[in-house]
Amino acid sequence: MSGALSRCLCRVMARQTVPSSFLSGEHQHAVTVSPWFAPVMTLKTSAPLRAEPKKKKKVDPRREQVMKDRLRKKLRKLQKVPPEYIPIEDFVTPVSCMDETRQRSRPRLSFDESDGRALLLKEWSLYKQKQHMDEMKAVEVALEAQREALDELKLESEELYQAALKPDPLLFPFSHEGPAYTPPNSTYEAPDGKYNDITKVYTQ
Repeated sequence: MSGALSRCLCRVMARQTVPSSFLSGEHQHAVTVSPWFAPVMTLKTSAPLRAEPKKKKKVDPRREQVMKDRLRKKLRKLQKVPPEYIPIEDFVTPVSCMDETRQRSRPRLSFDESDGRALLLKEWSLYKQKQHMDEMKAVEVALEAQREALDELKLESEELYQAALKPDPLLFPFSHEGPAYTPPNSTYEAPDGKYNDITKVYTQ
């Protein structure tokens, strides 16, 4: 198709050429092209497109209205249903743990072992009682000495007495580790921290 069109244009352009006059003894031919035609090199052809615009589907207005009504009804139903709260499993005791028959059997100790444990508990109780009494006595002695020192200071100078009653800001921040029931185990190896995540995912 494009080749036939090019040949036809070449024939038409060849007919439009005219010879010029002889100038200064030289035979010159000037080719004049009609302004209605363009050179062959400037022509560009493209493949034919056999397509047509897509036709719009005709939508029935009644059917469209019915679909909108259905969506409105669904939205109303969703608004009436209250939102479901995600349960906190940490606050719910499993049923398996509420079974009264699920009890751990206590190991049976011999008479010597049970007697030794009872004596050890008594000695430990006496030791802690003596330690508590010594601490309370030391606190009472310190408070009594402080009271006497403040009374003597008040007699010497009222300004120094008032300054001594003010809290000492250098005592804070105060950090202290409480007593432990057992001493730390130096040979204890901490676990790597691997665990299986069994958290349930709830979707609404």
